[in-house]
Amino acid sequence: MELTGSSALVVGGAGGFGAATVRRLHAAGASVVIADLAEENGKALAAELGDNALYVHTDVTSEESVDAAVASAVELGPLRTNVIVHGGPAAGRRIINRQGEPYPTATFRRTVEIFLVGTYHVLSKAAAAMAKNEPLDSGQRGVVITTASIAGFEGQVGQSDYSAAKGGVIGMTLTASRDLAPVGVRVMCIAPGVFYTPAYGAMTKEQAQERFGSNIPNPKRLGEPDEYAKLALSIVDNDYLNGTTIRIDAAQRFNI
Repeated sequence: MELTGSSALVVGGAGGFGAATVRRLHAAGASVVIADLAEENGKALAAELGDNALYVHTDVTSEESVDAAVASAVELGPLRTNVIVHGGPAAGRRIINRQGEPYPTATFRRTVEIFLVGTYHVLSKAAAAMAKNEPLDSGQRGVVITTASIAGFEGQVGQSDYSAAKGGVIGMTLTASRDLAPVGVRVMCIAPGVFYTPAYGAMTKEQAQERFGSNIPNPKRLGEPDEYAKLALSIVDNDYLNGTTIRIDAAQRFNI
């Protein structure tokens, strides 16, 4: 799909995966909206890219906030690309702890609200805007790329809420692609393995590699955010990719 003259909305665009994707889409000719809660990082990225890059403060749990981000993208040009890659909580607690106390339902619900319901908020609003586009020669009007995790397939101990949310994103992919087929909007999902992103905080790449890299078969290292971004751009470019989840994990499978 030709990106020049169109807009792209990257939700979570100030983060590791998101910023790499923003840079790739912008370089390919799209005007990009960086939608994120991280105002400082988002504004810095928009300033770095200059023309045709805009930061919009966005909360995926607020329909009004998502509406505003979509509207900002449409103002820049027909919205043809939406990448949903926002972060959120990862509590890492078992359903029942050592004291026999259950994991709080409110915390479980919050994780699902951010990762699954938030993804739906963005997907549905972006698709509604794309449906108003003039179709390209291919008949396509746009593409939405969601982000799951390999934890959505084989979650580790303490990931019940995260695995449920990401599994829901995976499960929604085919149905969404079928729902949106009549208007020429594709839906794809990327399920990353272990990547080194700013989510590791003060942990260096070497420390993260030592702690988490031993179970990665080949290449035997953590992923780089730009490898996610390159896959996202390939999905945008290839109209025949639709309705499925692509794992990008160096053949890693989470163990208990």
